[in-house]
Amino acid sequence: MAEQQRAGQPEKLARRPYERELLRLQQELVKLQEWVRVEGARLVVVFEGRDAAGKGGAIQRVTEYLNPRIARVAALPTPTERQKTQWYFQRYVEHLPAAGEIVLFDRSWYNRAGVERVMGFCSDEEYWQFLHQCPTFERMLIESGILLRKYWFSVSDTEQERRFRDRLEDPMKRWKLSPMDVESITRWEDYSRAKDEMFLHTDIPDSPWHVVESDDKRRARINMIAHLLSTVPYREVKAPQVKLPPRPASRGYQRPPRDLQKYVPDHAAGLE
Repeated sequence: MAEQQRAGQPEKLARRPYERELLRLQQELVKLQEWVRVEGARLVVVFEGRDAAGKGGAIQRVTEYLNPRIARVAALPTPTERQKTQWYFQRYVEHLPAAGEIVLFDRSWYNRAGVERVMGFCSDEEYWQFLHQCPTFERMLIESGILLRKYWFSVSDTEQERRFRDRLEDPMKRWKLSPMDVESITRWEDYSRAKDEMFLHTDIPDSPWHVVESDDKRRARINMIAHLLSTVPYREVKAPQVKLPPRPASRGYQRPPRDLQKYVPDHAAGLE
């Protein structure tokens, strides 16, 4: 199985070159953001993959220096009873970008081809209807002018289990480990088959999948961001000149006594 065989993988990327290149790429992402804003472009980036494959960390690095009013993350919760009666793609359409916006989907409409299929949360009819409609849906997005990019984060079974154990033992990460995540260990091959079937129907020339090898999180983030930048025809937009005005002379304002207001205690003082 391809995702289980990692022979020949390069060594893990060292921290120093990783941080240096990440910062350079993040500077380019800011340029991309400004181009999207000025040109009125619409960019959608889909992040999919195995549980604990590193999607969330990659999204954090992409958005770290971006304006949240322009670049936002769509991580949809379980659908409501009303949403379950809608056309499947309907609740995702609500989150698509307007002109000058970027939307990153932390999991997307592909839930139906993955977890819903494997866990039995949808019927066979709903599943096959999704695979039939999805390429048409994505072609409609692209024909409307949306720039659509799809990334599948691939992780080996041994590395996934290592990350699960790390989450289990770290109280700061334990919230990341859900019963659904644990279930994915025993259903590894089921998820593999579902992914292969999904690719067969939705890896189309108009909207291809791009696989990110993510056993090394640093390398995965660098590779994914560099690829995204290479696929968008952005250019550097000249920033408007901004000058700070001179501070005007005081006109007699007197600040109220400090004891009239409630201040946050100086917790930091106890650290010195």
